[in-house]
Amino acid sequence: MPRFILILSLMLATVGCAMPATAVPPTPARVQVSAARTAADVGLVDVSTLAPGLRVEMRYAGSDNFTGAPVPGYEAPTCLLLRPVAQALAAVQADLRDRGLALEIFDCYRPVRSVHAFVDWAHDLSDQRTKAAHYPNVDKSLLLGPYIAETSGHSRGATVDLGVMRCAGQACTPLDMGTEFDLFDSRANTDNPEITAVERANRQLLLAAMKKHGFANYPMEWWHFTFKPEPTPDTAYDVPVR
Repeated sequence: MPRFILILSLMLATVGCAMPATAVPPTPARVQVSAARTAADVGLVDVSTLAPGLRVEMRYAGSDNFTGAPVPGYEAPTCLLLRPVAQALAAVQADLRDRGLALEIFDCYRPVRSVHAFVDWAHDLSDQRTKAAHYPNVDKSLLLGPYIAETSGHSRGATVDLGVMRCAGQACTPLDMGTEFDLFDSRANTDNPEITAVERANRQLLLAAMKKHGFANYPMEWWHFTFKPEPTPDTAYDVPVR
């Protein structure tokens, strides 16, 4: 191998090792923001109308999230997804229901304005209210870029964040996944080697259930899944969640 190629290979390997354990998913290069004003205009539907029995815990509609406050754009705790994606997720829920399980939804479609609010929060280094719960091992100044992006796949209406619950009648208890939702830490990586056998089995259960119906996991976050192929991969939406 010529000397300059060998040196270049070593440099690339070093860069790869230096990447953070958790990183934001890649975004297509040419994503346009739709000018539509309502969810119905773009075919976003309420998943709960298609998937009975799932629990909708839209974290950004309340204060139980990494910003510590309701996020602009989330005017209701409603899980919206493009119809083909919602139908696929309903099929996942139907499969799990037959096994005494159910989905717990943390986030679905995310308006572009909400993503901008995340970026504004990341720039405010004085606000450290949620550090212990969401980024205990990372300085907030390092969150923007590796963990919080200026664009999000959620805005394209085909990505969902979720977990699984075990149900007995109407009472459902979340399965132990090893971390809470939105923990900015390598322990949230789907295949993190430090989690217990039970936690790994629960993550694999969710992974298999989602994969069966066309959802691909983002390996840096056990809760993050995108339906493939995306119905509108080059279009982001900014209609409010209502």
